[in-house]
Order: sequence, then C-alpha cells, then structure tokens
Amino acid sequence: MKNISLVIALLCSLYGGSLLAQNQAEPFMKQAQEALAKKEYTQARSGFMQAYRTFSAGSQYEKATECGVQAAALYYRENFYKEAFDLLREVDQLIAACEQTTRKNRPDLRYATVKERLRIYTRLKQAPRAQEQLARLEGLAKAAQADSLQQDLLYTQASLYYTFGMDEQGDATIHRLVDQYKAAKQYDKILQCCRTMIDVAGKSGNTTLMSRTYEQYISWKDSVGAMKNQDELAALRQECMTKQATIDEREASLKGRQYIIFGLCVLAGLLAAALVVAGVVLIRFVLLTRRQKKAIVVANEHNELKSRLLRNISAQLSPTLDQLDPAHPAVKALKAFIAHIEELFEQESRLADPGERQEKSVVTLCEELVKRIEDKTKEGVSVVVNAPKLRIAVQPELLEHVLLHLLENAAVYTPAGGKITLEYKKRGAHSHQFIVSDTGCGIEVEKRARLFQPFAEVRDLTQGDGLGLPICALMATRMNGALTLDEGYTKGARFVLELHS
Repeated sequence: MKNISLVIALLCSLYGGSLLAQNQAEPFMKQAQEALAKKEYTQARSGFMQAYRTFSAGSQYEKATECGVQAAALYYRENFYKEAFDLLREVDQLIAACEQTTRKNRPDLRYATVKERLRIYTRLKQAPRAQEQLARLEGLAKAAQADSLQQDLLYTQASLYYTFGMDEQGDATIHRLVDQYKAAKQYDKILQCCRTMIDVAGKSGNTTLMSRTYEQYISWKDSVGAMKNQDELAALRQECMTKQATIDEREASLKGRQYIIFGLCVLAGLLAAALVVAGVVLIRFVLLTRRQKKAIVVANEHNELKSRLLRNISAQLSPTLDQLDPAHPAVKALKAFIAHIEELFEQESRLADPGERQEKSVVTLCEELVKRIEDKTKEGVSVVVNAPKLRIAVQPELLEHVLLHLLENAAVYTPAGGKITLEYKKRGAHSHQFIVSDTGCGIEVEKRARLFQPFAEVRDLTQGDGLGLPICALMATRMNGALTLDEGYTKGARFVLELHS
C-alpha cells in the first residue's frame, strides 16, 4: 500500500498547476472582449464565464475576479438578475479562498463585486440596498488605500446620488472631487474630472449627472479664465495678432509656391510616418506570432509528455493491481482513480475540440437518461422529467455523460421518499439550460468554492475521488457552456448546465 500511495502522490504532482487550463484562459478572455466590442453580448458572456472558470482552476484570482464581474454585468444586462447575483456570490467565495491561501485581505478584489451589486440595485431602483453597497464600497476603498479606488468611489457616489434625486449630495460629492485641485490651482485636472464625470454619465445613461456636471464644467471654465491677469491676457492677445500679421505677409509673398512645397512636405511626412508605423506593426506581429507558436508547441509537448508518462505509469501499475484482490475496495478505488485521471487529461487536451453536433429530441433524451438511474434510486424516490417536445443540436456523448453523472449523484444522496428532477429551459435564441435538482442533504458551504476543482482536498479514495464534477465541467466547456451549482437552492442540490449554440 505504501507503493500505491507514492504512485498517487506522483500522479497528483503531475497535474499540479493546471498548466493547460491557464493556457486556455487568455484566449477565452480575448474572444469575450472582442465579442463585447461587437455587441455580441451572449457570446461575450459565455467567453467570460469560460475564462472565469479556467482562471479559477489555475488560482489566478485577479483575472478570475475581472472575468466573473464582467459576466455578471452581462447577465443583468439581459435581466437575468438571479444569475448575476449567484455569480457574484461565487466570485466572493473565490476571493475568500484567495485570502485564506495568501493570508492577506484583498479589499481591491471585493471592491469590484460590491460595485457590481450596487449597479444592479441602482438599475432596479432599490435605493436602500444600493446605499448599503455604497457604504461597503467606502470601507473597502479605505482599506485598500489606493488613490484610484478613492477617486472611483467619488464618481460612483455622485452617480448614485443623482440617480435617486439626491442632488445636494451629488453636488457636494463633485465639489469634494475637485476641491483638492482647486486649492492647488490645477485647473486642467478640474476640467479633466468634469469630462470624466460626463463620460461616466453617458455610459450609465444618467442625464441628471450629465447636465449638472456640464453646467459646473462651463462655470469652472469661465472662472479659470477670470482668474488670470487681464493685462497679461491683453498683451498675449496683441502678441498673437502681431505674429499672425507677420505670417500673413510672408504667405502673401510666397504665394502659391509655398502652399505646394508645404503640401508636398506634409504628404511626404505622412507617407514616411505610415511606413514607419506599418513596419513597427509588422515586426511586432511577426515577433508575437513566433512567440505564440513557440508557446503553443512547448505547451503541447509538455502535455504530450505528461500524458505519455501517465499512460506508462498506468501500464506499469496494472500488472501489480491485477495480482491483488479485485474485490478489495482499495484496489477498485485505485483503478477508478487512475481511469478518472486519464479522462481528466483527455478532456483537457480536447478543450478546443467540441465534437460533432447532432439534433436530438430533448424530452426523449431526458427520459432515456432517467430510465438508466431508476434501479439506483432508493425506495419511494420519484424521478421527474420536465422538458418540452423540442429538437436541439447538441454533442450527445458529452451531454449524456454530464447529465447522467449528475443524475447518479442525485440518486446517491436523495433519501427514500425524495424527489429528483431533470428539466430543460430555453434562455434565449442561442442559449438553453439543463437543470438537475434533488431533495438530498445538499452540499456544505465550505466545499462549494472548490466543487469543480480537481485535487482540492485529500480524500479517502474508497469514498470517491471527487474528479467526476471537474471532468463534467471540462466537458461543459467543450460544449461552449458552463456547469454551475445553484447556491440559492435550499431543498437539496441543484446543478445548472448552461449551453450556447
């Protein structure tokens, strides 16, 4: 058994770091940003969710938080408020895991999730809840001790106050924002603040904030001019007029020839600048392409070496395991563990390969899967299918594996007389969900954040290796979707598989 433990430790160390998952995260994030720029919001949300899951698996907390907040914003943009709140709660749990791991508070990360909740409550016109979030923002900005967050807080305060008709507080906030520059006579920064406020108002659709800021912008602009010495202004104006007269005389003497030479020089300069810029862009593109190709080749080589080594270890281990009692729980558990690790590597290596789509009847697919677990349920457990007579294009092998695993888990944890439900919901033209619910004991709060992360804890393999859900999450990613736990469900456990076509 000591040798078996060493083999298990070796297999776990091979997986450590989730190198391939991290390599996949950046392209997901880039694709999501490009889709967002094109106003393809559903595609962007799916991309940010994929990037969030992959960054989370690689413990890249800052980027995971950024992508999670972006995905939440796109959820409530389409009025999916519950999904937005659930995702923000999940991101908060990830931040808590980050703080526990690093033993360091991260108010800067928590600031992002709280600010997004404030935006949701503002959009829902729930002033008391929005002000609660604003109070939390103030505490987080103070704890972070970052000037950028302090300034962002003032912009957020002003926007909130004007939205809910608290014009006096809004005016006071704007004055606080610019008083520091006014005292130092840094008028350019005052005007810059006003322009930023107008930009914030334009993005949020806050007409009150925009109109009031613009009024103060004009007022401050006039006051800046009045503060200058009038004699100095007159002298400057006279100097400008004199220089302009000299230029006019010179241009009159040179006549048309000057214009021609000037035009040719400008044209030559523009052409030269264009060539320089094009050359720089081309060189950067070539270098970047080479680096990316090299990184991809190295990553593929490393992954292939890991897979080959894993297969060799499995082949070496199998004869030894075959000599042991196959009915012994530890032997059975170890064989299943090795098979799951191989499947985990297989799914990771094929993340970019979604497989072929086939049209399937939703209700027929669901009913067939339910029949396969009827003999595994406890006495009196009812299994219900709630699905329409609709045909959709799916990857049947991947979809059936994920749903069957969720149903089998539900059968294990649902007590006698309980209920298991498999339902389908269409969420949009290109978005739909499969939902598996049960009335079992549910999932402990402290385990939810690591539910889809492989090797998140030391386990007794005879009680399960915990790799089933991480494998299902990778399969969901291959299907251009995401597998999540509905933490708002309190009657047991509910898993949501959201897919995008």
